[in-house]
Amino acid sequence: MNTPFRPALFLAAALTANASWADGPAAPEPENTLAWNIGAVSDYRVRGIAQTSFKPALQGGVDFTHKSGFYVGSFASNVRWLKDLNGATKGNVEVDVYGGLRGSPADGWSYDVGVIRYEYVGNNSGEAGTPGAGLFTNASTTEAYVNVGFKMFNLKYNRSFGDFLGNPSSSGSQYFDLNATFAVADGLNLTPHIGRQTIPNQGATGNAGDYTDWSLSLAKDFGNGLVATVTVGGTNAAKGAGTFYRDMKGHDLGKTYGLVGVKYSF
Repeated sequence: MNTPFRPALFLAAALTANASWADGPAAPEPENTLAWNIGAVSDYRVRGIAQTSFKPALQGGVDFTHKSGFYVGSFASNVRWLKDLNGATKGNVEVDVYGGLRGSPADGWSYDVGVIRYEYVGNNSGEAGTPGAGLFTNASTTEAYVNVGFKMFNLKYNRSFGDFLGNPSSSGSQYFDLNATFAVADGLNLTPHIGRQTIPNQGATGNAGDYTDWSLSLAKDFGNGLVATVTVGGTNAAKGAGTFYRDMKGHDLGKTYGLVGVKYSF
């Protein structure tokens, strides 16, 4: 899945105050923009949890934005956790569809409010005849989100409608995300992050799926739409046999990780 983690870059251009008349009038702001991207990561992680069992993922997306701040978009990636964790026999592709409204109401402040659907195409998580029958439901999930930004800081909140990623009785699952982006050099940004996932009614204690995750990412913008990223991170999700994020192959999906990624936008 991708909360919408999925990272984005916003580029702006401004005229200097003493621009001469000879330079001509500024070009009008376009009514809308359409942007595409394609990329790859060595280990696809969402909220610190491995989505491809520590293997690479090929990803891509498209975003439509109106000058009013309204936007819609989609993101796709290969995944493995449906089979390795939920016991599904179908479902190798994640397709996210999202839309919302973003803006900047005051100097330094920004907001983003929207809804996202994580669709695991054709997945049969929890269906009769699968290893996870009776333990899971269909994994596709819908969340609402709100993000408030102030300068380099962002605080985002996601809340699920219906079962979250196939976990029964998990409607109202929440994710809190605090991050900041610091420019450390020309085209080089450092982004620390800490998040908290809660999933109600899981395990004997009711909170077996709850955990905190962290990451530190360094992104280099090479220009012409090409960005490379190096990330280290981890979670405090319980590890070992019988724990919530240990898959059927004995992998602890929340273990500490390092990954590299590259994305080209056009």
